[in-house]
Amino acid sequence: MAGMTMPRRRPGRPRRDETRQTREVVLAAATELFARRGFDAVGLREVAAAAGVDVATVSHHTGTKAQLYDACFARVFAAERAALEEATARARAALDAGPGEALRALHELVDVFVDFLEDRPETTALWLRRWLEPQRHAELDERYAAPLYRLVAELLTAAAATGALAEPTPHVTVRSLVWAVHGHVVALAAGGGSQARERREFRAFVHRFLDGLYGS
Repeated sequence: MAGMTMPRRRPGRPRRDETRQTREVVLAAATELFARRGFDAVGLREVAAAAGVDVATVSHHTGTKAQLYDACFARVFAAERAALEEATARARAALDAGPGEALRALHELVDVFVDFLEDRPETTALWLRRWLEPQRHAELDERYAAPLYRLVAELLTAAAATGALAEPTPHVTVRSLVWAVHGHVVALAAGGGSQARERREFRAFVHRFLDGLYGS
């Protein structure tokens, strides 16, 4: 309308997208540091220096160090959940098509999980640091690990209920595969051989594992 002006952003006030970008930079830097050194060995000043901001900015975006630590797990959890939920939904849709299609969808789901951790090794490193002290920060497991375990275990339970496969202990199967993939990521990080060959051999192993469990 004539004569009206739009409200202007205050000088120096960051835009919302700039705020999100700064928070992401802080979380990425903190995730890498916590993954390499653990909770106790990392200070907010180190996070600030790695992110290229001041300590006040870190505190503004994430709060205390404990809150920052939690936010790092929330960040990797959100990315992993997005990848696994899509693959799990496809697998559920395949259950009614019979055992062959169900098994094919499970192979695809495992590929998605392996790809995710290979591409984001800091996820494995972050969790391994937490698990070195099982009694500390145990609530993180319930918030950021258990939901994904349940997501896949419930898929296996549903598959067994339809007769697509036989699976008496889905929680054990999921836990075993998760730990196997984390171990694979550690081996890749350690080096000492051909990463390309290691990736091929591990991928072949997990597919043999699935075929051994559920193949006809």
